[in-house]
Amino acid sequence: MGEGEGPAERLGPGSEWRAWLDAVDELGADPSVDAFEEVVAAPALSAWSLYDPAVGDDLLDDFIRANQARGLGVYGIHLHREGHSPVERRVRSDDRVNLYSVAKAFTSVALGLAEAEGRLTLDDRFLDHFPELRAIAADGVEDITLRHLVTMTSGTSHEWFADERIDAADLLDEIVAAPLVAPPGTRFAYTGSGPYAIGRVIARVTGADVRAYLLPRLFTPLDLHNPAWHACPRGFAFAESDLFLRTHELARFARLLLQDGRWENHQLLPATYVRRMTAERVDTSTLTEGERFTYGYGLGVWIDRSEVYRMDGRYGQYALVCPRARAAVTVTAHSECEVDLLDAIHELVVDRLA
Repeated sequence: MGEGEGPAERLGPGSEWRAWLDAVDELGADPSVDAFEEVVAAPALSAWSLYDPAVGDDLLDDFIRANQARGLGVYGIHLHREGHSPVERRVRSDDRVNLYSVAKAFTSVALGLAEAEGRLTLDDRFLDHFPELRAIAADGVEDITLRHLVTMTSGTSHEWFADERIDAADLLDEIVAAPLVAPPGTRFAYTGSGPYAIGRVIARVTGADVRAYLLPRLFTPLDLHNPAWHACPRGFAFAESDLFLRTHELARFARLLLQDGRWENHQLLPATYVRRMTAERVDTSTLTEGERFTYGYGLGVWIDRSEVYRMDGRYGQYALVCPRARAAVTVTAHSECEVDLLDAIHELVVDRLA
């Protein structure tokens, strides 16, 4: 505490401090800052103390209070609105975290970039890029296109995510050999197998794995310095998961999508592909994980209501793009109640933007 600095100056004029002083009057408690922090504010101070009164925007404060009351496990939330300064609230330090399935959207834009460069098309058949695998491919795999892989409609029985051990000499061989349970394009089934296979195609046609391919095209222009992206035993980025970024770094990617791929007067992504990410969607109405998963799935992103779309990863990694409100909301967390967290983001932030 600085010289001449009292408790009110240190903690600020927040409602928590005023409530503590009221309690002091009633109970005769120790009014020191240390007692306040120990008894009342320890879980909340990090989020409260980052409040910048100059911003004049309390929109995220209700969300942080709800996070504390409901135990939502939030690390931080970032709000970008066109024409406004960005607003962020933190509950813990902004360290890089595993984005889990949010990574699928990065792989999707890599696919769009490769298409724009004339290296492939979404309607290419997967095996046309790996003809040496035809001999081990299950019946029907020859009809799987890159579009089927990115929209989770390949019909494969192969279910794999990046937290699972890989025992096969090459995971791609295992994916190709797995029998189909539905004709390609007829059934949605969420799995990391498709994005991983897309990452392998990108490596085949560009000579660089998906992380290396995106470094000069996306990560560096967005100032996402040297991001970690875990790789399979053969050295290819998992593509479906295990990309590590900070909250505000992921927020830049969400803002890029909001701006149709444009960043500081440079068109980093094809605007047409960014629009196709939501326009070219498949039906997910039969899913039972919650209503917000039933509006459809696009090219690596979930369709939400009110023209919102989102990227979401395990334990509450969320980036919601809201074109109608010209805003993007980004959250990182370790939440054991992901659907409740998503509901809170909508209820307390997204729904109030309009």
